Order: sequence, then C-alpha cells, then structure tokens
Amino acid sequence: MKSPQRTEIRRAPLLSVPLLLLFAAHAPAQQPSAIHSVFVEPADSTPTTRAVEQEFVRHLQTAGALSLAPSAKAADAILHLHAVLWPSATYAPNPKSRTVVVSEFNGYASADLETPANQPLWSYLVTPSRFHLGGPTEDLAAQLFESLRAALKSGAIHPAEASTASPSVKQAPRVAGATFPAPLYRKWFETYAERTGTPPIAYDATGSVMGLELLAAGKIDMAASDIPGTPETAGAEVNTLRVPTVVGGVVPIFNLPGDARDLRLSAELLADIYSGKITRWNDPRLRRANASADLPDAPIHVVHRSDGSGTTFVFTSFLATASADWRGKVAPMVDWPTGVGETGNEGVAGDVASTPDSIGYVELTFAIQHRLAYASVRNPAGRYLRADLASLTAAAQTAGTSTSASLLNAPGPNSYPIATFTYFLLPKAAANSTQHAALLNFLRWMLTAGQRQCASLAYAPLPKALADAELAALK
Repeated sequence: MKSPQRTEIRRAPLLSVPLLLLFAAHAPAQQPSAIHSVFVEPADSTPTTRAVEQEFVRHLQTAGALSLAPSAKAADAILHLHAVLWPSATYAPNPKSRTVVVSEFNGYASADLETPANQPLWSYLVTPSRFHLGGPTEDLAAQLFESLRAALKSGAIHPAEASTASPSVKQAPRVAGATFPAPLYRKWFETYAERTGTPPIAYDATGSVMGLELLAAGKIDMAASDIPGTPETAGAEVNTLRVPTVVGGVVPIFNLPGDARDLRLSAELLADIYSGKITRWNDPRLRRANASADLPDAPIHVVHRSDGSGTTFVFTSFLATASADWRGKVAPMVDWPTGVGETGNEGVAGDVASTPDSIGYVELTFAIQHRLAYASVRNPAGRYLRADLASLTAAAQTAGTSTSASLLNAPGPNSYPIATFTYFLLPKAAANSTQHAALLNFLRWMLTAGQRQCASLAYAPLPKALADAELAALK
C-alpha cells in the first residue's frame, strides 16, 4: 500500500545502466546530515520497481529514519529507484518430491539520492540475497533501506562543496578511450553539464589503446584508459596528468544451463581455458573446482576482445600471475591461442549472451546489463568471491594513496582478485587553455560529487584518502 503522505509520483528518467551489489557513495564521514525528508520517485512504472518502491516506503515509515515529503519540491532530497528481476533457476527443497518448487531470482535494485537541484548525494546498488524469507522485492528494498540508514547515521549524506565555476567554452572538450568505465563516464558528463550549464562532453568508447593514440595525435583533449603506467604503453609520447577515476572489476562471464550457474574459477583455470589447454566444460579440473555444478559435456566457446583494450591488459595480467604461458603475452592486444574476437565489452557480452556454452570477460557493469552469470574467482586467501562493490572496495583500500599500485590479487580475504583502477589522462600543457581549464574543473567535480554516482552503476568509488591526494595534485 502506498503511503498516504506521498501524493505525487513523477516519472524519473530511467537510469542509464542497471546493476549489482552495494556500496555507499564517497563522502566525508561523521558530518551531520542536512537531509530530513525525502520524496521517493520510481524511475519507471514496471511492476518490479513499483513493488520495491512500496516495500522501501514501508521501511521508511516504520523506522522513521526520514520523513516522507508529499512532493519533490517539498523534500530535502529525491530518491530515484529502479529495479529489475528475472528468474534464474528453480529447485525443489526436498529432492524426493517436486510438489513444491522454489524459484531463484537474479537482478538488482539501484538508488540515486540527489537534492532538488540535481546535486548527487548518495547512490547504491543491491542484488537479491541468496537466502531471504519475504520474497525478492522485499529483500531488495530492505537492503537498500539498511544501506541508506547506515549512510545517514555515519553522516555520509550531505551536499558536496560547490564546484568551481567552469569557464565558458564554445565547443565541448573531446574525450575518448576505455569501454570499461563508459556507462559511468557518460552519466558523469551528462550530470556535470546540467550542474554547470556547459556543453555536454561527448564520450567515444574506442578502447584504451585508441584513446591514447588519439590523445598523442592531438585529436582529443582527454583520454580514458584502464592501462596503468604512462601513455608510452600504447606508443603515445605525450606528457600527461594521469588521474584515477573509479574502481572496477573484470569478471568471467558464461552462458551455461541450469545448475552450472554458480561457477568457480581460478587464475590457473582461466589461463588454461584461454590458452586452449582446457577445451570442454566437463574437464576434470573444472569439475573438481565445481563439484556441486552440473557442467555439460560440451566444447567451451571462448570469447575475447579483438581491439586494443585495457580490459584485456588487466585480464591477461591476471592470467600471468598463475601461468608462465601468459607472462610474455600481457598486453592490450593479444595473439590469442584460441577463441573468437569481439569489439568492446559490449561485443564480448553480446556474443556470450547469444551463444550457449560460452565464456568471456568484461567489466562487471556489462555482465549485469546483459543479464549474464559471472563466476566467482579465487583470491590469494583461497576464497572464491563474486565481484561486488564491497570486494572491489576491499581491494582498492590496499593501495593507500598510490595511483600506480596494482589491485590484482590484492591481499585480504575480502578482496576481489581482478580489480583495477581506471584513469583519465590530460595533457599538462594544452593548445586550448579554456578547454583545458574546463576539464580540470570537471576532474575536481569528478573526484568529489561525481564519486557519489558510482555505486548505482556497480563501480566502487575511490578511497577517500586517494581522492583527496588527487585533488591536491590537481592544484
């Protein structure tokens, strides 16, 4: 039942990308919240979103953490909710009787909290718990509510400092590069344009290598890359400022039937699959790691990137940690021993989604976008972890304030092993000083308010100490 206090429901723009698991957005802790009332606004009118909205409102009313405003104009903040669920499997609790069949669901619910002036305050994303009593929509709503309540209690939700006014530019800066963070970058550029009244920056997801080459040739004003180190990695001889933007995870995606949905993989197994040593799903080594899964007697359809890719650089770097065969092949572009190539994270995800018995690797966001299962990966502590915002954040925290630290196989039992920073690269000296200054102002916004939009798109915000160090470097 809808709250009688909430008499106005407006349609909000659909979030640009769906997503998975949870993490509160970046903000200073222990600062009193100025948010006392909220207007809950569904981002669409689908039954799943409406059901999660109603359960979320019920939690708010019961706990009294925030008062419900009758309209967006009367609220301190507006909470946009979006939810998607789909059945992933069915099983009988009692194997001897199938009179009772239980459905399992996959999906997500995401939330973005902002001021009435569209200033980002907080974001979060959750997926269904493995075990829950009240149904998947109640479970998603409860997780979102508890995350919001924790953020309010910690003082993490409050307006960010005002952005420096951006200089007037006649033409928006040109940015191109990595596909890995493309969904978030497009959201950032759109939000920043709305906040500053500047022309929206168009982002061309060409891949990391092409982005660096375009920057070296002077054809763009800023590049995006997942490749650590300097642009010389891709032959781009240019003196640049390299700024980490967000933390993401590369996940092995797969398309398998039924009980094989909970796949476990290690760096050794992935290395042998991608070198062509393991060619069938029921290989004894795969079966030993997945004793509870019904792996098919079928050839493995291997999918990889065909373009110059930071995602490939990160993935092959991970394979090289466990396999001598891969130690000389770590690169953005690889002469693959097996498999078929696709362009971009989108291309790999699309091929795996349409091909039974396939495996690929993409950034976490793209796995969720395409409703694909993704494997748990063994970390150095011996734990098999599925990528989520908590495990990506645990990996990032090990870097301290170092932007050059590798997050692969980061120490700690809760660290996802294929985590990585991704970066913007900006020339230290630019021909167009006005556009250069505009990009510096954007980077300052990105390191502060922009970090609060990461979590609802399944990217982990930068650790605060690192973001603060980068802000100081920009000065």
